[in-house]
Amino acid sequence: MSHPNENEQAGEASGVKPWGMIIVVAVIFALMIGFAVAWYVISDKTKRGPTWIDPGKVENKKAAQAVPEVAWTDVTAEAGIGFSHTTGAAGKKLLPETMGSGVVVLDIDNDGRQDLFLVNSCPWPDHAGGAKGPALMRNLGNGKFEDVTKAWGIDRAHYGMGVCAGDVDNDGFTDLFVTGIGDCRLYRNQGGKGFADGTVVAGLAEPAALAWSALKADGYLAHKDKVDFPSSATFLDYDLDGQLDLFVCSYVSWAPGIDLGIASTLTGDKRGYVSPRSFEGSQCRLFRNTEGGKFEDVTEKAGVKVVENEGVGAKARQRDVAKSLGVIAFDADNDGWPDLMVANDTVRNFFFHNEQDPATAGGRGRKFVEMGLPQGAAYAEGQARAGMGIEYGEYLPGKTAVFVANFANEPVTFLAIDNKSSPPRFADRALAVGLAGPGPRVPMKFGASLLDFDLDGRLDLLLCNGHLEPDIGLVQASQAFPQAPKLFWNTGTQPRVFEGVEEGKGNAGLFKPMVGRGSAAFDCDGDGDLDLVLTANGGPCRLVRNDQKLGHHFVRVVLEGDGKRANRSALGAVVRLSVGGVVHERTVTGARGYLSQPELALTFGLGKANAVDWMEVKWPYPGAKFERVAVEGVDKTLVVKQGPGGV
Repeated sequence: MSHPNENEQAGEASGVKPWGMIIVVAVIFALMIGFAVAWYVISDKTKRGPTWIDPGKVENKKAAQAVPEVAWTDVTAEAGIGFSHTTGAAGKKLLPETMGSGVVVLDIDNDGRQDLFLVNSCPWPDHAGGAKGPALMRNLGNGKFEDVTKAWGIDRAHYGMGVCAGDVDNDGFTDLFVTGIGDCRLYRNQGGKGFADGTVVAGLAEPAALAWSALKADGYLAHKDKVDFPSSATFLDYDLDGQLDLFVCSYVSWAPGIDLGIASTLTGDKRGYVSPRSFEGSQCRLFRNTEGGKFEDVTEKAGVKVVENEGVGAKARQRDVAKSLGVIAFDADNDGWPDLMVANDTVRNFFFHNEQDPATAGGRGRKFVEMGLPQGAAYAEGQARAGMGIEYGEYLPGKTAVFVANFANEPVTFLAIDNKSSPPRFADRALAVGLAGPGPRVPMKFGASLLDFDLDGRLDLLLCNGHLEPDIGLVQASQAFPQAPKLFWNTGTQPRVFEGVEEGKGNAGLFKPMVGRGSAAFDCDGDGDLDLVLTANGGPCRLVRNDQKLGHHFVRVVLEGDGKRANRSALGAVVRLSVGGVVHERTVTGARGYLSQPELALTFGLGKANAVDWMEVKWPYPGAKFERVAVEGVDKTLVVKQGPGGV
């Protein structure tokens, strides 16, 4: 459509034609009618009640609900756990010093008790003397843990970060994968009697150019060639062939020389830790389990490589995007195939949708399509946040969401999932559910754990917090280096689903400030409720026992796949349980949160109900259906093994 020039507009102003006046009057009349109709509609809707509620106005209108009183007791010393994390910091303020470390809960010897593996870092090459390795703590079942690190052959030190566990060879014993700066390791479980390093045989050794060994004691601070910087990792069976595959997050493109070459002044002449914004991105990696625990790098072939063009035209440089710290595998659209969500730090999050790969023989293979942007998972409030830990679960019956723990003064990202479409859609609803206020916003959040701490059937949220800058108090009065964990009780109603738990009588053992990082929930003492292990950066871990006495019942479920159709660890299996006509759903999920992994057993709180209506299991293999499992009584652990027909 063409527009009149200035001379034509001046002519119209000096003498408006009659038909023009008619048009103007008609337009004004139409607008008046429109405003009247709009006023009527708005007024009528106000009388009848709104059909849509602004989530930004809901949180403060609903009165706070009384939170159940639950005692939490620090039993770290009583349990015999003396582990303390080493950062290796020697005054240079290198980024990896701020990140570790993680923890995994696993049953190393199949005795039914949950053991702990705590990841450690180590000094830098010029301070290598006296390096301490990780800690493997065997649960003795009497409230005590025994340090079996050396006896089980897993005491070799490295600059560790995260950890995940799963039975990679389907022999019935849980194996370990530990990430580390230029040095990831796969430890194979030797029949419940020890671990052996199987990294090289499995094809998971770091290339020499990216390895820790490239950092020499003399001159490592000037080393500018990239050293691999993995963070979280998780096992999953992405192609449902019955064997566990491995996804490894990578943080930034890093080397000591790159780090020290970036100016970062905290105050005066005091150096601060460099922001990840100042580093190039990196690439996550996917390794397919090909046979008995041997792995093939399928990162590019399976669609996990993510790049963006820097500039325009044919000569534009392809830039690695990932700055990944957390990952979780879950079936977002209930199509039976596990998807992946990756929490990135200062860049957009990734959502990898699992799809059929037509390029494979008969189209039977699988690949991932990264679609965080079109499906609403990439950003919250239209911008990238500093994502650390990540969780997924059912926040209300039939409603699921992804939770991302973010940097200080950022809300928790709460991505509600519309799984009725495939691929699914995500929408941030943190404000509506009570996770955007000062309580969850102010701390620097790393660990994230969903657990039903009061056994009422609803998943609550734990955030493990701590700053990365020891001197943060010099520049931000609202921040401290050690910070208290935050616990949010699930009210079971909308809006304001999550209500903050305040420190009070009997729960100080949980809320004592620490430089928190990883977190994992598990039944430490076998009483049915969930306890917590929290890790610290450069300090001691904390084992906190749940001493609730609410009289609530529970059912715990341990699944074992057959190792043929479904992986032995049953990762990806789904359990539904109905109690009082309300159906709850849980998925057996590997590593999540931050650098960590909770127990694989599923805990269903039943509240005051003393019976279960029914329970059903869907095993992780193509075409699997839910099958009923008999449940007799409550307050017990059911071990369900996959049979010839599925269950």
